[in-house]
Amino acid sequence: MKKRVFTGVGTALVTPMNDDSSIDFNRLRKLVEEQISGGVDALIICGTTGEKSTLRYDEHLRVIEVAANAACGRVPVIAGTGSNDTVYSVELCNDARDVGADAFLMVTPYYNKTSQAGLVAHYNYIADRVDRPIILYNVPSRTGVAIKPETYKELSKHPNIIATKEANGDLSSVAETRYLCGDNLDIYSGNDDQTVPIMSLGGIGVISVLSNIAPGVMHNICTDCINGNFEKAAQEQIKYNGLMNALFSDVNPVPVKEAMNMLGLDIGPCRLPLYSMNRDAKEILKDKLIECGFSIK
Repeated sequence: MKKRVFTGVGTALVTPMNDDSSIDFNRLRKLVEEQISGGVDALIICGTTGEKSTLRYDEHLRVIEVAANAACGRVPVIAGTGSNDTVYSVELCNDARDVGADAFLMVTPYYNKTSQAGLVAHYNYIADRVDRPIILYNVPSRTGVAIKPETYKELSKHPNIIATKEANGDLSSVAETRYLCGDNLDIYSGNDDQTVPIMSLGGIGVISVLSNIAPGVMHNICTDCINGNFEKAAQEQIKYNGLMNALFSDVNPVPVKEAMNMLGLDIGPCRLPLYSMNRDAKEILKDKLIECGFSIK
């Protein structure tokens, strides 16, 4: 079995912004401390939730560097380095490594909509040229291409490709991937509301949006699953199901940033073209936060 990056909950961390949409690096350092104190097992930096697609190259690397320095080896820092340009991804991976990334989260090439053979060639090309573990990221609703279980089996043969963040919403596909790959490819849920089902199929954790505001909750759900207490974990997940859904009532990370600001966490706006939620959606989100015991500031 390959060496694991983490087991449990990894937070897909937001990138805090000032009112002028510049990055608030001081707040980022504090967020890292708050997350580690909250019990998370890893931090995912500059993923979808971290607004990677609106960051300039220099900003991207600086966010990774600041987070890695703040984490100081206490939890692994996993950098979002996926792209639809294969060679560019290699450059970004190696630069991210140099500023402190412990592993890479690599989304499928978007817009190009490559074939399954193209996915194998793309990821193997990168994996041959980097020296950190790679976590694949399958989110066809955003990229327009899905990694099929048979493709996972082929990719899992590479020693640097160690896991996937599975966000295709298809539990049958996850089960087939688990069957074909066994312990040669770790699986993380890419959706909070599928944490327990995926871990019951042998998944080892979740890369979570909810843990931006409730790291302890997601940590406990994962710990219960790891310990085989799936009934308790399921009850806790169901308790937060309405909030999990509300956090995806608009394009991620718009709702989670709105929720964090409602809770007084002061992480600022999203960058355009991401735009503020409408008033009705905000009220629903607020109600779900209160329903789960959060205090609105």
